[in-house]
This record gives sequence, structure tokens and C-alpha cells, in this order.
Amino acid sequence: MKFRSFDSFRVFEKVAQLESITLAAEALNLSKSAISYQITKLENELGFLLFDRVNSRLVLTTKGRRLWYVAESSLNQIEREINLLRGENSGTVKVGIVSSFASRWLSPRLTNFFEQCPDLGLKIESINSIDEFSNADFSLAILWGDSWSDFEYELLMPTSSFVLGNRKIYEQTRSITLEEAMKKIPLLNDGFYGGNGGMQAWHRQANLEYNPSKSSLKITDASTRLQAVVDGQGIALWDELVNEEIESGKLFYISDIMLPGFGYHLVYKNKNSLSIEEKNFCKWIKSELPKQTNSKTL
Repeated sequence: MKFRSFDSFRVFEKVAQLESITLAAEALNLSKSAISYQITKLENELGFLLFDRVNSRLVLTTKGRRLWYVAESSLNQIEREINLLRGENSGTVKVGIVSSFASRWLSPRLTNFFEQCPDLGLKIESINSIDEFSNADFSLAILWGDSWSDFEYELLMPTSSFVLGNRKIYEQTRSITLEEAMKKIPLLNDGFYGGNGGMQAWHRQANLEYNPSKSSLKITDASTRLQAVVDGQGIALWDELVNEEIESGKLFYISDIMLPGFGYHLVYKNKNSLSIEEKNFCKWIKSELPKQTNSKTL
């Protein structure tokens, strides 16, 4: 039987991307009932389920995920072709990037990027969490962490992460135990690695109970969190991107315990559906870093 429900593909692609009928309805400016109707109509015509409900969350079935890969790739190709026919510039890559990585690592290399990729534009979006990436309209991001379920990812730069504070905080920790310091002094948590982020992972590495003071903060923006540490607002987990602050005496190591296995990764919604421009950006940024042997995809 000839397939006819092509109008439902855009709806399906958005629901699959956001894993939510409510969010898809907001994104497409449709009612939730209209979204549900389109999905049901599509499933009826296909003859198989596209989604399972797991703990009130929509999860793609195996067949649904295969179809999503095709739908996303095809729709992106159609959109690029329309832009070309309209005479619009389709050579711009939109990437979500952790603000500290963008300002401290990427920015000094952008001249090199435009010299090597003169026909490629770049639009950088500050991104604070994997949830923001899930709901964003771009398919490529650079995030800090160690792994993300339901996403493909590749390690770009492994990091050696330590807990740091300014001079006042550092001197305060000298008179108490590390365990007491991590409970009494506010912890400035990140939002990049789920929940309270790498700070919880560091506690496990240090064999400490994660029991922060009630005055602890969660600051998802990396640049804002760094300034808060320098200003003495508390202790935070940081890597070699802040070597300048360490060497200048603005920040100090609270402990020599390192959090291993974390780093900055390229994270994809669907690696197979990347545009030529996105692939070229990935190729360029990988060329700027030493090759890693522990890249991983899921």
C-alpha cells in the first residue's frame, strides 16, 4: 500500500527529538490533541508503534528510532535544498557549546578556523545541560561530562578536574578536614552532567558522602560559576581551562584528588544526519586536538 502520511513526518520528527507531545505542540504551535492525532495516524498507516511510554516519558521504539534517523536526515536535506533555491546561505553551522570552552579554548582558534574553512559560517549557542541540548534546534554540541544515554558522543579533550577555591576559601580549608570543608563551605555545582554534575562524581572518587551545606548553589553557566569561585562564593570543580587563574593566585587546589574519566565531548542527536557543514566543523575541531584513543559512541 502506498504511503500517504507525509504531513505527519515533521510532527513525528519533532516529538522524537523532544520526547514530549507537550513540548512538540509548543514548538510547532499546535494543540496536544493535534500532535497525538498525527502520531496515531502515522502509526496506524505504518502498522507498528513509534513510541513506548516509560515513566511518563516517550521513548522511541527500535523501529521508531530507525525511522527517526531517516526522517531527520531527509527533512534536513529538504530544508537545505530550499535554502539554496532561495539563494540563502546554507553554509552556517550552529553549535551549542559550554561557555567556558567556547571562550577559553575555541575563541583563540577561530582565526585558524575561518582561514581553513573560508566558506563556512559559525553560530555558537551557549548551552548549559543535556536537557537544553535535547530541546534545542541544533543537532551538535560540545559538553563536559563522561557519558550521555540516548546520545552519540566522542571525546575531544580529556580533563583533569579538581576542586578549587579562592585564597580565602583555601585558607579556611587548612584548619579543617576535607570532609568538613565539603560539608560546611558552599559547593558551586554545574548542570552539565545531570543533577549536581561532576561534584557528586568527585565525592564518590574521594570516598566522601555528598552532603553539601544548604547554602550550596547550582550555577549552570560555566563562566558565571568561575567568577563566583574567584569571588569567594564557594568551592567548584574545574579543569585546566582555569590554569591562568591558578598560576596568578586567584584560585587554589582544595584537594589533590582528581576526578578522572571526564572531558569535553562532541555530542550528536543523530550523527548520521549531520550536514556537510557540520561534518566539516567536526573534522576541523578534531584536527586542532591530539587524537584520542578512547572515543566512544552509543
